[in-house]
Amino acid sequence: MWRMGEWKMSPQERLALIEGCIELGVTSFDHADIYGNYGVEALFGEALALRPALRERIQLVSKCGIKLVSPARSEHTVKQYDTSAAHITASVDNSLRALRTDFLDLLLIHRPDPLMDFDEIAETFEHLRAAGKVKHFGVSNFTRHQFDSLHRRIALATNQVEFSPLHTAPLYDETFDGLQDRRVAPMIWSPLAGGRLFRDDAATGPLRATIARIAGETEQSFGSVVFAWIMQLPSRPIPLTGSGRVEAIAEAVRATHFTLSRTQWFEILRAAQGHEVP
Repeated sequence: MWRMGEWKMSPQERLALIEGCIELGVTSFDHADIYGNYGVEALFGEALALRPALRERIQLVSKCGIKLVSPARSEHTVKQYDTSAAHITASVDNSLRALRTDFLDLLLIHRPDPLMDFDEIAETFEHLRAAGKVKHFGVSNFTRHQFDSLHRRIALATNQVEFSPLHTAPLYDETFDGLQDRRVAPMIWSPLAGGRLFRDDAATGPLRATIARIAGETEQSFGSVVFAWIMQLPSRPIPLTGSGRVEAIAEAVRATHFTLSRTQWFEILRAAQGHEVP
């Protein structure tokens, strides 16, 4: 829901988007307190208030731990991370009010904080669960070691990380290996590389051509092939679509109905990296 504020939708249009997602089987909505300059959660909550019964059919995810310098938070004088108990608790309370809900299904620490205390975070999570404010917990953009350090103290449901054919680092830095070992599915942000995969330039040309050819071979759309490529990993990644168009979300859903051959999968990897595997 990061860009919801940019979509210039009325509350009824936002509600229609939520309902369109549910009809496709997409029921999880990813937020963060800072999205839309601290404004997106309220936009979503306003739409949800038009049909409160939908809350029982969806899962609300939010993140906290980043403080932006913003007119909405005049007390912030420098961009920083804050994973203190006080900030996490206050952020959750703000998100609940904005989203007009009594609980979050999943809360993530948005970025690793150099000053984070794993014991303090775990204790805060336990207090939030006991208070009925959050059901499950996870992290975002954590290294394997950071994930394991917190996971030893409290069970984490996911690590939300960047991954796409244009950003393959999690394949090689133990992020995906570690999560597969823990039987924890990662969430994937920017699976289409923020739209760069659709740009016709020298940097992405060979990759675009390979994906387009495989799309033709499989009789699927370009976007569906990319989502299928990501979801084929054995750690069972869950990509985020980031789109306000139901048609684009439907493309992501179609990727759950087919798989690429191993050869096709490695052809995309080769094109993405510009060389064969060693």
